[in-house]
Parts: sequence; C-alpha cells; structure tokens
Amino acid sequence: MSLPIISVEGLSKAYRIGVKEEAPTTLVGAAIGMVKSPVKNWRRLKRLNTYGSADESADTHWALKDVSFDVAEGEVVGIIGRNGAGKSTLLKILSRITDPTRGRAYLRGRVSSLLEVGTGFHPELTGRENVYLNGTILGMTRREVDRKFDEIVEFSGVEKFLDTPIKRYSSGMTVRLAFAVAAHLEPEILIIDEVLAVGDVAFQRKCLDKMDAVSRQGRTVLFVSHDLSAIGHLCPRIIWMDGGQLREDGRSGDVIRSYLLHGAAKAATQGLVDRTDRVGSGKARITEIQLRGADGIPTSVVRSGDSFSIVLTVNKTGDSTLENVVASVALNIDGRTTWLVRSSFTRSELTLRSALSEIVCSIDNLALVEGTYAMTVFLSYRDVETLDCIEDAFGLRVEAGDYFRTGSRGLPSHCKVLTSAEWKVCENS
Repeated sequence: MSLPIISVEGLSKAYRIGVKEEAPTTLVGAAIGMVKSPVKNWRRLKRLNTYGSADESADTHWALKDVSFDVAEGEVVGIIGRNGAGKSTLLKILSRITDPTRGRAYLRGRVSSLLEVGTGFHPELTGRENVYLNGTILGMTRREVDRKFDEIVEFSGVEKFLDTPIKRYSSGMTVRLAFAVAAHLEPEILIIDEVLAVGDVAFQRKCLDKMDAVSRQGRTVLFVSHDLSAIGHLCPRIIWMDGGQLREDGRSGDVIRSYLLHGAAKAATQGLVDRTDRVGSGKARITEIQLRGADGIPTSVVRSGDSFSIVLTVNKTGDSTLENVVASVALNIDGRTTWLVRSSFTRSELTLRSALSEIVCSIDNLALVEGTYAMTVFLSYRDVETLDCIEDAFGLRVEAGDYFRTGSRGLPSHCKVLTSAEWKVCENS
C-alpha cells in the first residue's frame, strides 16, 4: 500500500499575543514592581518559544490544536471554516512558511502554493523576471520554466504588461500571474488559499477549470475557500476547521451540510441580537431568521423548485403601532445580489402591533441554482426610515432540484437564476 502524499500528525501551532498589564496603583506597588521586573522579564523571555502541554495562559493563542489527517496522491481536498478557524495557518505549515509548535507534517512531493497575492514575487522585478524567480523558488530549472513560459503568460492574460515591474500591477493582475505560475509548473501538490477571490468572475472560473484539469492529471490539490458552491463542485472531500481543530472530514456534500446546519443552529441559539454591525433606528429589530419547508418544519437547506418560507422574528420597541412596514430579503453570491424579494413589490401591507411578531415570506418554486447564498435582511418604515438592516445574516444552501419538473437541472457554471419559458417554431409560408 502506497504512503499518502500528505500526512499530518497531531499538528499544533501556538502564538504569543500581547496582553494588557496592570499598572501599580500605589508607590509601594511601583517599588515592588521595579524589584521584580528583571525576574519577570527573564521568565517572559524563557516562555517565548516554550509551550507546555497544558499551556492555556492569557497570552497564548492556539491557531491549530492536534490536527491529524492524510491525503492520498491525486486527491482534491477542500478546507472550509470561519475566519480564524486555522485554515491559513495549516496551509502555511504545509508550505514550510512557518514551523508547528507540536506535531509533524510529511509532504512527499514538490509543493506549489499560492497563499497571498504576490507570494514569492519581487515588486521591483518585471512580470517576466518574476515568472523565472517564482519558478526557481518552487524548485524548477530554467529549462522547465522556458518550456512552460508561453502557457503561463497566455493563461495570466498580462502579455501587454509582461516587462512592467510588478509594483505597477493591480492586485487582480498580480494574482493572475501568480496563479498561472503556481498551476503550470507541474507540482505534485498544489496549495491554494482564498486569493482567487481577488480575480474577476471569469478568471475565477478559469482557475477552477485549471485546478480541475490539474487534479485529473493525478496531482494533489488543497483548496481553501469561503465559496461553498465552488469548493463543493471541485472537491469530492472537504475538511471543516473550527477553532483550530478538525471538526469534520468527509464527503463534500455531507460536510457542507453539517457546516451550514451548525451555523444555522448557532444563529438560532444566539439570535441576531449581538450583531453590532447592523444599521437602523432600532424601533424594530430582527432577532431570529428561520427557514421552514412546505411542511412547516424548520430546515437549513432547500432545493431548486422547492416551496418554503423565510420567517423573520421581529422585536418592536415602544408602544406605538408601526404601519406600512416594508420587509426585504436579498440573497447574495460572489458579492452580488442575485435574488431579491420585497413586500412593497407585491403591495403587501405589514403592520407591527405586538412587541414580538413574525414576518413570514412564502416562496413558491425557488428559481435559483445550486450554491450557497448569503442572506441580507432589511426592515424599513414607509420605505423611508431604515428600522433594521443586517448583511450576511444567514447562509442559505440551495441544492440542485427539478425546477422545470422535467428531470433537467440548472448548472451553476451557466447561470444563477432559472426561468421557465415556452418554445416553438413559427413557419413562414
């Protein structure tokens, strides 16, 4: 039996962080502090790179904690998780950028990584020179770079600026060239972080197609992304990181479903009360969002063509009745609003009389393709005064379904919105 191309065993990474020190409040305390300072500083210096097995002090942050998994040669593995879950730290260790505090990581093959825009590029050198520089850093010979040079340049689309210093490039141009180098120099292991979000939609699709082609050639790909639709389409297997630990490792559909259910359950438990990034007067506030299927049972996943309801729990402050309230729900993907419903569109009159109410928006035959959509919710008074607005308040997972009732399913690569239509041929006599 062949060894896995990547083996991660009990990987942990800790960082020392600054903590606020208590200043002495008395003259005696200050004098005692001066006497103790040399000993205190010596102990702090000694602890900088020394971590005990149960080191949970206030100045210690564990970015990773006891992470273990194997990746077979030719596997395409996605890594998901909230910001701060440890995804980037894991990739930096695998790319040999930083060392682990504990544990081991074995990589049996040449690694090409793209973790940040312009990784391995020198701003004063031209695009052409940086292609050779980056190829050398990745362990390629000049002959190998020569052989792939034309393909790299064509893929990146920066031919016109090839002899311009990188410092003159936009972030999108830089990531185009960086990805082109990383993907075309035939590494055994390709590691990609969320940098593809910098490029435009067409280039993101081009990169995903390239990673798909690389995987079909038998190479191994690790891909970190917050775009669950893209990562679910590309990666048969997904690792879910949470709080520096491996939460789940399995088939992409199962892990994404667990991830979204966890987020929905957490939101249901905590509500939206603690969100500090909301805007509005606060006369009415959305405290909870719930999805209910056609049977009225709460759910977190719907299918194309499904009927379901979006239920907003609203807390009204004050005794006065709020008439002519307008409610809106928008679904966003890739930073763009794809789908929008608003009560004023259908002249639905909403009135809030009680301190606690539910606004129910019923959707018939959902016309969206498979993907994960960020939900923004909005309440206004007479469509003039904003009562409450929360962006990215909920993650809605849409799975492929039979929207047309014909067995045909919409493809995410073609569009995001589905529409029924009648077709016929009119003959001219």
